[in-house]
Amino acid sequence: MEHLDVLVVGAGLSGIGAGYRLQTQCPDRTYAILEARESIGGTWDLFRYPGIRSDSDMYTLGFPFRPWRGEKSIADGASILQYVRDTAAEYGIDDKIRFGHRVVSASWSTAAARWTVRVESAGTEIELSCAFLYLCSGYYSYESGYLPDIRGLGDFAGTLVHPQFWPDDLDYEGKRVVVIGSGATAMTLVPSLADRAEHVTMLQRSPSYVMSLPSRDPIARRIRKYLPDKISHRIIRAKNTATNLGFYQLCQRLPGVAKPVLRRLAQRHLRDGSAVEPHFTPSYRPWDQRMCLVPDADLFKALNSGAADIVTDHIDTVTEKGVQLRSGDHLDADILVTATGLRLVPAGGLDFTIDDQKVDLADHYTYRGMMLSGVPNLALCLGYTNASWTLRADLASLYVCRLLNHMRAGGYRVARPESHHDASPRPLLGLTSGYVTRSESILPKQGSRSPWLMRQNYLLDLPAMRFGRIDESMDFA
Repeated sequence: MEHLDVLVVGAGLSGIGAGYRLQTQCPDRTYAILEARESIGGTWDLFRYPGIRSDSDMYTLGFPFRPWRGEKSIADGASILQYVRDTAAEYGIDDKIRFGHRVVSASWSTAAARWTVRVESAGTEIELSCAFLYLCSGYYSYESGYLPDIRGLGDFAGTLVHPQFWPDDLDYEGKRVVVIGSGATAMTLVPSLADRAEHVTMLQRSPSYVMSLPSRDPIARRIRKYLPDKISHRIIRAKNTATNLGFYQLCQRLPGVAKPVLRRLAQRHLRDGSAVEPHFTPSYRPWDQRMCLVPDADLFKALNSGAADIVTDHIDTVTEKGVQLRSGDHLDADILVTATGLRLVPAGGLDFTIDDQKVDLADHYTYRGMMLSGVPNLALCLGYTNASWTLRADLASLYVCRLLNHMRAGGYRVARPESHHDASPRPLLGLTSGYVTRSESILPKQGSRSPWLMRQNYLLDLPAMRFGRIDESMDFA
C-alpha cells in the first residue's frame, strides 16, 4: 500500500491553496491531491450555468500568494477557473493531483498511527495510507442539489433545470423562464437569461438583501497603476477584507442602521422604488443570511428594462404550463429553473471510523474551525460564510503546516484535539439560510469559546491561526 505524509482531498481553490502551503511550509513532506473529477477547479469547474461569477471580490477570493491580475474584481466563472488552473501549473501543484480518484471512506488505526483511505478509481478500488488527512472538498454535494417537495413538479411539460447541472445545449432564446429562488444563483441567472429570453421571472418565497457593487474596483485600479503586483495585491486585499468585515459588523451590531441603508441603496437602482418593500425587504437582520451581491446593478437593470420581474409569493402547484401561485396568479413558463439551493454534506460525505468504530461528525465539535474533537490527524478546510472562502481556507492550510512542523519537531505521530463538551453548543455555520438550517443535524457543532468557537472574523483569526498556541486543548502522542 502506498503511504504519503499528507493526503489532500479536492482540487478546487482550497486544495490548490493547500498544495502550495505544503510545498512551501513543509517541503520535506510527501503529499498528493485526490480529485474525484477529471479536472481542476472544484465549484468553478462544476457549475456551468449562464452568468456564473464570484459573489466575493477576487482580491480576497484569490490566493494571497498569487496576485489577481484580471480587470474585474467581481469575476466570471471562466476567469476564476483559469486563474485556479494557472496557479496549479505555475507552482507544479498539478503534478501532485490524481484525477478520477473518489475517496469513499477513511479509517484510523491507533496502533499504526495512520489513516487508510479507500478510493474508487477507473472502476476499481484502491487503498492509500497517510499520516495526516486534509479534506478540502467543501461542504456541499457534487452529486445532487437541493430540491424541495414542490407539488405538481412532475406535471410540467416544459424544460426543468437545476443550475448545478445546467445542460450545455439548453436553448432559452425567446422562451419564458421562471427561476425559483432568491439566493445568489437566482440573482446571477436572471440578468444573464434576460438578454436572450422572451421574459424571465424570479419567483421568491421571501426576499433577500441585495447590494450592488462595481465589477471593476476603481480604487484597486489606481493602486495597481502605481505599485507592483504583489504589493498592490496585498494592499487591496487588506482594504477589501477590512471594508467587508466592517460592513458585516455594522449589519449585525446595528441592524436598525443597516436596514434602511440597504433599502435606500436598492431603491436608488429601481425605476419603480415601491418594489423595494415587497421584493427587497427581508424579515431577518442583514447578514443573518448571506448577502446577495450583484455587479454593476445588473439585476436591477434587467428589472428596469422590463425583460425580467420579481414575484414574491408561494407556489400552490406546478402545472403543465407553468406555476400556479397561492395568490391565484399563474406564471406561464417554457423553462423552469429550480435555483433552490445546495445539499450540504459534511466532509464530502466520507465514512469515517476510528479503530473500527464509526464516527458521526454531528457528535463532534470543531477545533479552530478546522479539526474535530477526539479525531486525530484530520483537518477540514472550511471558509467564511460572511466573507471570501479563501481568507479562512488559507489560514486553515497555514495552521495545518504549523501543526505538522510542530509534530515533526517534537517527535509526535498523533495530534488529537481534546474530547469536548459544551453546555452551549452552536450551529457550525451560524446562518439562518435554508440550506444551512436543513443540515444542522448532520454537521459538527462549534462551542461557545476559543478554540472551539468558529469566529467569522478574519482579523481575530489571523493572529490566532498564525501565532496561537499549537498545544492548546491538543493531545500529542
